[in-house]
Amino acid sequence: MKAGEHKTVQARTLGYAEAIGWTVVSRDEAERRRGFDPEVPPADRAKNRSLFFDDLLDAKLREFNPRYAEAEGALLGQFRHFHTDIYGNREFVEHLRNRGKFFDHEEKRERDLILIDYDDPARNVFEVTEEWAFHNGHSGTREDVVFLINGIPVLVIECKNANKDEAIALGVDQIRRYHRETPELFVSQQLFTATDAIGFCYGVSWNTVRRNIFNWNDEEVGKLEAKVKSFCAIPQVLAFLKDYIVFAEKDEELNKYILRQHQTGAVDAAVSRALDPGRTRGLVWHTQGSGKTFTMIKAAERLFRAPGADKPTVLLMIDRNELEDQMLKNLAALGLGNLEHASSIARLNQLLRDDYRGIIVTMIHKFRDMPANLNTRSNIYVLIDEAHRTTGGDLGNFLMAGLPNATFIGFTGTPVDKTVHGKGTFKTFGCEDDQGYLHKYSIADSIEDGTTLPLYYQLAPNEMLVPHETLDKEFLSLAEAEGVADIEELNRILERAVNLKNFLKGKDRIQHVAQFVAAHYRENVEPLGYKAFLVGVDREACAHYKHALDKYLPPEYSAVVYTGSNNDSKLLKEFHLDPKKERQIRKSFGKLDQQPKLLIVTEKLLTGFDAPVLYAMYLDKPMRDHTLLQAIARVNRPYEKGGENEAQEMVKPHGFVLDFVGIFDKLEKALAFDSDEINAIVKDLKLLKVLFKNKMESTAPKYLGLIECNFNDKDVDTLIEHFRDPERRKAFFKEYKEIEMLYEIISPDAFLRSFIGDYGTLSAIYQVVRKAYTRSVMVDREFQAKTNHLVQQQVGSYGVGGLGEILAIDGNTIELIKNKRGGDGTKVINLIKSIEKLAQENSDDPYLIAMAERARAVQESFEERQTSTAEALAELLREVEGNETRKKEQAEKSFDGLTYFVYRSLLDAKIQNAEAVSRKIRHAFTEFPNWKRSENALRELRKKVTFAIFAETEDLDRVTAMVDELFTLLGKADRI
Repeated sequence: MKAGEHKTVQARTLGYAEAIGWTVVSRDEAERRRGFDPEVPPADRAKNRSLFFDDLLDAKLREFNPRYAEAEGALLGQFRHFHTDIYGNREFVEHLRNRGKFFDHEEKRERDLILIDYDDPARNVFEVTEEWAFHNGHSGTREDVVFLINGIPVLVIECKNANKDEAIALGVDQIRRYHRETPELFVSQQLFTATDAIGFCYGVSWNTVRRNIFNWNDEEVGKLEAKVKSFCAIPQVLAFLKDYIVFAEKDEELNKYILRQHQTGAVDAAVSRALDPGRTRGLVWHTQGSGKTFTMIKAAERLFRAPGADKPTVLLMIDRNELEDQMLKNLAALGLGNLEHASSIARLNQLLRDDYRGIIVTMIHKFRDMPANLNTRSNIYVLIDEAHRTTGGDLGNFLMAGLPNATFIGFTGTPVDKTVHGKGTFKTFGCEDDQGYLHKYSIADSIEDGTTLPLYYQLAPNEMLVPHETLDKEFLSLAEAEGVADIEELNRILERAVNLKNFLKGKDRIQHVAQFVAAHYRENVEPLGYKAFLVGVDREACAHYKHALDKYLPPEYSAVVYTGSNNDSKLLKEFHLDPKKERQIRKSFGKLDQQPKLLIVTEKLLTGFDAPVLYAMYLDKPMRDHTLLQAIARVNRPYEKGGENEAQEMVKPHGFVLDFVGIFDKLEKALAFDSDEINAIVKDLKLLKVLFKNKMESTAPKYLGLIECNFNDKDVDTLIEHFRDPERRKAFFKEYKEIEMLYEIISPDAFLRSFIGDYGTLSAIYQVVRKAYTRSVMVDREFQAKTNHLVQQQVGSYGVGGLGEILAIDGNTIELIKNKRGGDGTKVINLIKSIEKLAQENSDDPYLIAMAERARAVQESFEERQTSTAEALAELLREVEGNETRKKEQAEKSFDGLTYFVYRSLLDAKIQNAEAVSRKIRHAFTEFPNWKRSENALRELRKKVTFAIFAETEDLDRVTAMVDELFTLLGKADRI
C-alpha cells in the first residue's frame, strides 16, 4: 500500500470514526487482543488467529446474560462451527439480533442470548481498528478498517486513493477476493463499504454484484467526513444490524440484501405514522423496481415488534397470488412466529373477530362482505400494496367500515394519476400529508441513484401502427380507460375494442411484425447480449406470434407464457405450461447464457417479474397509465454481465421499448401523470442519436486530431506520449465508452453512415491507448460486439505501428530494439509487456518476477513523468543486459532460476557455503511440489528453507527476513 492511500483515506476514516464515538484501537493492540504471537515470523502471525476480541466478547456476554454459565470460549467455539457462507452469516445475524439461545441450568429453560444492547447503546463497546489481517491456512488477507461492537467485527471499509483509475471498483474487487480467499471473515462481518475519499459505496457481505452495491447519499456531496460520520454513526450501524439487513430466497437460492436509504426512510415514516395517535392514513410512492416489497415487509416487522404498538395486528394486503407466496416466504425468513395466511374471506373474518395478534397476509379481495365494526381496536395497522388499484368500493365500504379505528398505509409503485381515480387514491391515503405522500421516491430519484434505468422508445414503421382514429376512438378517448390500474380491467376494455383487436391480430400483420421483431432482435438486441419481451394483445395473439416467430428465429429462442384454462381452444392449449415448466422457463430467461431469449406474453409477467437481463420490449398491446407504466418498467432493471466479473465491461445502459401500437405517439394521453414525471419515465430514442452526433462533433475531434499519418509509427508514439498522464487516459476512456455505448444502441442505422470513418478511427485510438497502458498482457474483450465487428473490418488495416509486439528477451534484444522502426515510447511499452510476459511464463523464477516488478516501477515513473522516455528505455535495456549476465553465470553453475536467485541472495547476505545451501533449498522445493496449494506443504517447505540457511548463521531475524522475501516474491508471480 502506498503511503498516500493510508494518509488520504484510511487515517482520515479512523479520525472521523473516533469523532463520532468509536474508540480507535491500534493495529498492534488489536493483534495482541486477537492472540498474535510476536515471536512468530510476521508472515505466520495471522494464521488461524481469533477473528474477535475474545476477552471483551466474553465479558460483555456475561454482563448482558448473568445466567450464562458456559465455560470461557464456549460461544467462540460455537461461532467457529458456523458455515463460512451466506447460511453461516444468516445464523450470525440472528445472534447479533439477540435471537441466539443459551440454556439456563438453574431454571432449566432456554433464554435469549444478548450480544448487543440496542435499547441502551451506551452499555456497548464500539471500537475501530486498521490493517485487520487473517490467514486461514490457504490464503491471507488484510482489511483496511474494521468496526467492532463488543469485540465482534461487523463492518469493513476498503480505502483507495482517489487518483487511481476506477478506485472504488478496485476496492469492491478486493472485498470480492476476501470472500473467495478468506470467507471466515464474513461469518460475522455484515456490511462493507469502499471509498476513495470522494465516492462512498456500500453493500452487504455475500452479495457483491454491482446492482446491489449502492452510493451512500449525503447532503454534502463528495465529502468523506460527512459520509463516514453519517454511514458509520453508531445509531445508523445499529439500525442496519437490527432492522435493515434481510435474507430472502429467490429461485431457490438464499440472497442477502440491505435496505437503501429511500427504503429505510419509508419504513421509519410508516412506523411513526402508525404509532401517531392523531393520524391514521399515509401514502408511500416508491417507483417500480425500487424494492417496495422489502419496504413493506420491514415496516410490518418493525410494527409487530414495536413496544409502543402493544401487541398489534398487522395486515399485509397483496394483490397477486404469486406475491402472496413470496411475501409469506420472506416473512417466515425473518423468524416471525406470529404469522397467519388468511387464504379465504371466512378465515380473515375469523382472525379479526377472534382478536388475533400478529401479522396476517391476505389478498385485497378477501375484504368483500366484511361486517361493520368487526374489530374496533386502534392498534390494527393495514399495509396495502398497489394502493392505486384498491380505492374503489370494496375497500371503502367494507375494509374501513370493518376496522374503523385502524391505520391504513397505502404503497404504490406508480405515481398517482390525474384522473378521478387518482384523486380518490389521494383522498383515501394522502389526506393527512400536504403533498399527498407520506414518503416519495420518484422515477427521477430512482434513475439518479442507479436503482432503475432510463427508458427509451421507438415507434415501429407506420404501416404496422394502429390507425390513429381506431386507437383514439376505441381506447385512448374512452372515459373508462382513464387511470386504468389493473391488467384484468384493461383486458375487459380491449375485449370491446373489436376493430382495434382485429387490426392487431390480422394474419398478414402478425407475419410482418414477427419478421420485423426477429430482424430487430438479431441486429440490435442480441449483439448487446440481452433478452426481450413480445407483448401480444391477448393469448391468441401470443400463440400466433410464436408460430410466426419460429419461421424467422430458431424455435428455442422464444417461449409463450400465459395462464391456461380448461375451456381453451386447441391453439391455446398448445402452449399450456405446468407450474414446474413455467418456473424453469422464468429461471432460464433470467440467465444470459440460457434459452429462451424472447418471451411472448400478454398479462402474466407484466407485473412483478424481475429479470435484469431483459432489455427490449416489443409492445403490441394497447396499454395506458398504471398498466403501461408497470409493463414497461420490466425493462428498467440495471444489469451487469457476469455478476461479479467487472472485467467483462457489459453494463446495461437503459431499457428500450419498440412500440407497434402507436401509444407513445400520444404520450400525454397514454400517461395521465404530471408532465415532469412523464419526462422522467420514457424518452424518444431519437435523443440518443442527437447525443451521439453531438459527442462525435464536439468530443471526438480533439482525439482524432492526434492522428496525422494514418496510424504509422509516429502516430502511435504521439498517442503513447499524449496519454502518459493517467488522468488524461481516464477522461478519454470514459468519453470513448459513452460514445461506444451510443453506437451499440443505435447500430445498425443509416444515420450512422456519415460517422463510421471517424468512429472507426476513435476506436483504433482507444485500442492503442488501452493496449499500451492496461496492466495485463492478455487484454480482456476491448469492445462491445458491434464495435468489435467494425474494428476488425476497418481498423485492422491501420496495423497500429507494432504496438503490443512481444519481444524475445535474450542476447539479441538490445540490438533489435536499437534497429527497430518506431518511437521510443512504443519501445518502452513493448519492452515492459515482454518482460511481464516472460515472468508470467517462468513463474518459479524469482529473478524474473523481481525483474517484472522493476519494469512495472519504470512504467509508473514513466507515466508520472518522473522519468523521460529515453531514461525509461535505457533503464529497461539495462535490465535486459543484467538478465543476460545473470543467465551466463547461472548456466556456468548449472543452476535453474530459483537456485540461482537463492545463491545470489545468500552471497549478497555474506552467508557461508552459498552454493551448497542454495542446492539444498532447490531440493526442498522439489520435495514439496504442491507448496502453493497445500498449507502443510508450505509450512514444511518454509521450515526446511529456514533450517538450511540457519545452519550457516545464528542470526534468526536475518534468516526469517530472507525467507519472507523469497516467498513474498514467489507469491507475486500470480499477480504479474
